[in-house]
Amino acid sequence: DARRLALRARAAALISLVSAMVGAGLVAIGGPLATPALPGLAIHYDALTAVMFLLVGFVGSIVVHFAKNYMAGDPGHARFTRALSATLAAVLVLILSGTMPMFLAAWIATSLGLDRLLLFYGDRPSAILATRKHFIASRIGDVCLGVAFTLLWQATGALDFATLFTSLAGVNGTLPAVLIAIAALLKSAQFPLHGWITEVMETPTPVSALLHAGIVNAGGFLVLRFAPLMGEATAALDVLLVVGGFTALFASVVMLTQNAVKVALAWSTIAQMGFMLLQCGLGAWPAALLHIVAHSLYKAHAFLSSGSVIDIARASWSPSPGGAPHPARLAMAVGGVLAAVAAAGTLSGF
Repeated sequence: DARRLALRARAAALISLVSAMVGAGLVAIGGPLATPALPGLAIHYDALTAVMFLLVGFVGSIVVHFAKNYMAGDPGHARFTRALSATLAAVLVLILSGTMPMFLAAWIATSLGLDRLLLFYGDRPSAILATRKHFIASRIGDVCLGVAFTLLWQATGALDFATLFTSLAGVNGTLPAVLIAIAALLKSAQFPLHGWITEVMETPTPVSALLHAGIVNAGGFLVLRFAPLMGEATAALDVLLVVGGFTALFASVVMLTQNAVKVALAWSTIAQMGFMLLQCGLGAWPAALLHIVAHSLYKAHAFLSSGSVIDIARASWSPSPGGAPHPARLAMAVGGVLAAVAAAGTLSGF
């Protein structure tokens, strides 16, 4: 039944989390892991893989556990669990991929899995519209990525990442890099094809949280994975810089005008992905990875707790009923942030 299936999905998610922890430990101790390669198939397990695998395993296991109770009693609970698990599995394969064909297949599978989740309530017009918008944006991105991989294969003769990255010397990778940048922008809901993510609210809340487990931020992961290529293509970095910066600016402003909690969080995600791709455009690869991790953790939590925000607000430090929040709350928040920054800066030596 649905509950038994949900328990199995939870167990699988926990296994992936434990595997990620073990893998991260091995990479930290011995460096990148070498894996045997089959034709078109390989695992590329370096520090970037370890961080993203651990992030997706952690957030994914929480989302699966949350969905087990959240969807209890829904007629489509079993169908939702299957789609959720399949999408999460596709993301994990994407992160572990060591060859371009494997990466592209997982990239497409992730999008198709999200389409199924977006259309979970197929009778809702907004859900249908969101799915169509996401489908169009995803297919354009898939074509761009497929063409980029084909060009790289023709230029270097390599399909696996390890050989590819050592064969880039003397290769004019501007066009493939620009196409990869476009694919990343489309995946991360950047202007002008960002509209689908603001309508994800028609799906169950776990889907909104799952977006931050390597789906909407897969664009940033793509750029980071191909950093050796992107760093040598000024045109591609300029595309990320301009589009990401503009999207971050206007989405941050729009977010402030929203009165629906989940819609405001969706606009915040668009803005944060813009900031992250802006960092990629500046060549700040470690900062972009840190941004992906930090944003995924806090935004997944924000979506999962969005149903309780009214109760939290009512219980907050403010005159009741209907009063304004006490100004001391803002002073305490600002003071806490400044203290945390000062402590982190002192401990890190900055």
